[in-house]
Amino acid sequence: MAISLKSAAAGFLQLSNRNTLSPPPRFPSGKPFVSTKRFTPMAAITTAPTLGLSDTLSKLKKQGKVALIPYITAGDPDLSTTAEALKVLDSCGSDIIELGVPYSDPLADGPVIQAAATRSLAKGTNLNAILSMLKEVVPQLSCPIALFTYYNPILKRGVEQFMSTVKETGIHGLVVPDVPLEETEILRREALKNKIELVLLTTPTTPTDRMKAIVEASEGFVYLVSSIGVTGARASISDRVQNLLSEIKEATTKPVAVGFGISKPEHVKQVAGWGADGVIVGSAMVKLLGEAKSPEEGLKELETFTKSLKSALA
Repeated sequence: MAISLKSAAAGFLQLSNRNTLSPPPRFPSGKPFVSTKRFTPMAAITTAPTLGLSDTLSKLKKQGKVALIPYITAGDPDLSTTAEALKVLDSCGSDIIELGVPYSDPLADGPVIQAAATRSLAKGTNLNAILSMLKEVVPQLSCPIALFTYYNPILKRGVEQFMSTVKETGIHGLVVPDVPLEETEILRREALKNKIELVLLTTPTTPTDRMKAIVEASEGFVYLVSSIGVTGARASISDRVQNLLSEIKEATTKPVAVGFGISKPEHVKQVAGWGADGVIVGSAMVKLLGEAKSPEEGLKELETFTKSLKSALA
């Protein structure tokens, strides 16, 4: 979701639906989660396939709309809450959801997401558990999911096996922030084979020629990192983003989503006005869920915040 991007690091970054319903998830208190929100019941879910990342963004562009792309960390505060959070984000009108796989050395992430990853891992969250949860939840969502993971968990499983397993869960996109462009060939080949859109990132310090190569190789959308440094909420968004958007759009017709440091409705509105096709909000979402007094309270706050961001794009 977010990345440690000093200019020396620019190269580093460049890179069944089930037939039966699962029992209701339970919070640590042991009480089942009973939402008061009007999520779509399973019986009402259509069989129409969810659009992928690029198709979703293309559809929105034709409607004159900008995509809201929230990010949350899987397993913080727990996977049951993550499952419900995905449904809340979907019901509030999120267009794509980015789900982070917790990792012990998250170089791209700031203190909020690092802390979330640490809490998640401490509770025993692992890739298998995340994928199992997603296999149950993804069929209940109307928007596509992009998995955000560092490269090491992929290598441990094996690129081919990882991609085929992710495909089985219904995931549409993949963001791997710590793979240089030159080392993405195998990832891109296996992603293409499994119809997973591999999103690549470009930064304020990326040379123009390299940016063009990244843009050409990226699928789904181009991820424009708005600032140098790690993820995290910031007071304002640099005006430089507007120029970077223009430069990228001169090089491609692919959609461009902006992330890192976007944490308020006014930020979302500002970046959308600059011509972004999507706006990614991460640390602010993660903070709400991770620091709430209870999972239930966190979900309520997440809903209110998401609706405020969506309204800013209306």
